[in-house]
Amino acid sequence: MNKSLLIVFLMIISISLTTMVLANQPEIGKKAPDFTLTDSNGKTHSLTDFAGKYVVLEWINFGCPFVKKHYNSGNMQKLQKQFTEKDVVWLSICSSAEGEQGNFENEEINSRLKKLGAAPSAYLIDESGTVGKAYGAKTTPHMYIINQEGILEYAGAIDDIRSTDVADIERANNYVSTGLNSLINGSKPEVTLTKSYGCAIKY
Repeated sequence: MNKSLLIVFLMIISISLTTMVLANQPEIGKKAPDFTLTDSNGKTHSLTDFAGKYVVLEWINFGCPFVKKHYNSGNMQKLQKQFTEKDVVWLSICSSAEGEQGNFENEEINSRLKKLGAAPSAYLIDESGTVGKAYGAKTTPHMYIINQEGILEYAGAIDDIRSTDVADIERANNYVSTGLNSLINGSKPEVTLTKSYGCAIKY
């Protein structure tokens, strides 16, 4: 096989693998899967509770270096505060199974949230992994934006620089921020589907 054919072959494999990963996610422009989960304070939340509001879903695992990048820098908290002040609902979801990294008791979760100054609308516990699998969530973080009619507008990475380096945050294009701002200003996100990066969710 000559060099040109090899390059084409590798490109086809790469595109096929990316397509397979993205195909497992709910379809952009369609209704987001409904769910009901309990938060770290024992309160139950359903997606339908937030009809008429924009909703962000953030898959989280406090033990993941990629999550630590965005929390230790204050980036995720900044986004949470910026958009919840605009009446966006921000739901952090942990799908780590019992005994796996990221699975904590409620007291520990709330202690970490307070220490970090995190400001999600709720931290939801998906220990069975049912909701994560319904959304095709693969990594922490894995981000989704749902519009006021319950339609999925964005799914994928938090930004376009796949690293754990805090220095990359400032120069990255944050898909969540740009997507939400577009929606709030009456237009569609320019980017609607990307491949997430981070630690594999510990189902």
